[in-house]
Amino acid sequence: MNLEYFIAKRLIASKSRKSSISAPIIKIAVSAIAIGMIMMIISVATGLGLQQKIRQKVSAFNGHIIISNFDDNQSDVSLEPISLRQDFYPKFTSVEGISHIQAVAAKAGIIRTAETFEGIIFKGVGKDYQWDDIKEYVKAGKIPDFNGNLNAQVLISEYLANRLHLKVGDKFNTYFMKEDTNQMPNLRVFEVSGIFNSGLQEFDSTYIIGDIRHVQRINKWNADQVGAFEVFVSDFNQIQAKGNEVYAQTSSTLNSQTIVEKFAYIFEWIKLFDFNILVIITIMIVVATINMVVALLVLILERTQMIGVLKSMGAGNWMVRKIFLYNAFYLIIRGLFWGNSIAIGLLLLQKYFGIIKLPPENYYVNEAPVYFDWLYIILLNIGTVAICLLVLLIPSYIITKISPVKAIRFD
Repeated sequence: MNLEYFIAKRLIASKSRKSSISAPIIKIAVSAIAIGMIMMIISVATGLGLQQKIRQKVSAFNGHIIISNFDDNQSDVSLEPISLRQDFYPKFTSVEGISHIQAVAAKAGIIRTAETFEGIIFKGVGKDYQWDDIKEYVKAGKIPDFNGNLNAQVLISEYLANRLHLKVGDKFNTYFMKEDTNQMPNLRVFEVSGIFNSGLQEFDSTYIIGDIRHVQRINKWNADQVGAFEVFVSDFNQIQAKGNEVYAQTSSTLNSQTIVEKFAYIFEWIKLFDFNILVIITIMIVVATINMVVALLVLILERTQMIGVLKSMGAGNWMVRKIFLYNAFYLIIRGLFWGNSIAIGLLLLQKYFGIIKLPPENYYVNEAPVYFDWLYIILLNIGTVAICLLVLLIPSYIITKISPVKAIRFD
């Protein structure tokens, strides 16, 4: 950068600070860039965070792909047993990207206490059940151990525990209807081992999790018969492709369904976040660009005499335009610095302190989740700078129309 550039930039900066016209305009432009960046980063971080958290919750309690009998597709209750002797169990080696598979079985029942009753679905799980993703939702008590003898301990949701007035250590009666309605229902006495809160109202209001052997005994199944298989994939973005592969690799008597298909209403809803994020980004960039255009036009009009002097000294139109574009770039960087600093600071507060709460019945989470994707943040900054500078080329074209003679005489 030569001396002419340096002098011109310093002149613009010094006069801008003193000018009663350009100073507030520049502050507004910088503020618009900062506010726009704050809104964009927060919308992306919270939007992606909400999508990820909901996906994680749904998959934690259902797996990514569910293999079941065709008769069970319209019901969460296991109607007909499936043999454990499958080529894909306990390791789904024929499909790459499968991280885990577990056997489950479900049975409808009624919990009866001294004060009230609730209809539930007893989800039976075994020693192969993956608890890692569920541990964070356990609010009281502990996860029961199903590795030994038949265990009467269960996990119950906080929603059901409150409605049934149950706490950790309490025992309760559960009645399971038999296929022959003329016979007395099966009675099982369970003990509350732990209380969880997934935030998924559909699951919390219905399910309790217990030993799969209870379902097998009630249904008079063998030890190697289960209701369904829950399959986990390594990359959620490939769930549809892996779902098709799993379907192709299973028996013709079995069906497979991804959670995206089973809970279509949830995943269609969270897809709207992408559109909302795009709208916010577009609006913020447009607002920031308009403010920068106004600021640049004000600077050009205030520096008309200086432009004439530079042109009379031999400076070309592009050289003078670059001086103003450099100054605009400096203002954009200032706005981005403050915008990034404030946005990241606010997101860190939310991430570690959970200041903003959300109603779980509407958003499936108790607080606004935050997901930091640094690639998105970098791309937002680069995109904002690039779009602003490209648009600013248009108003800077006015400089080419300024005559040195008239400009020097301009007052």
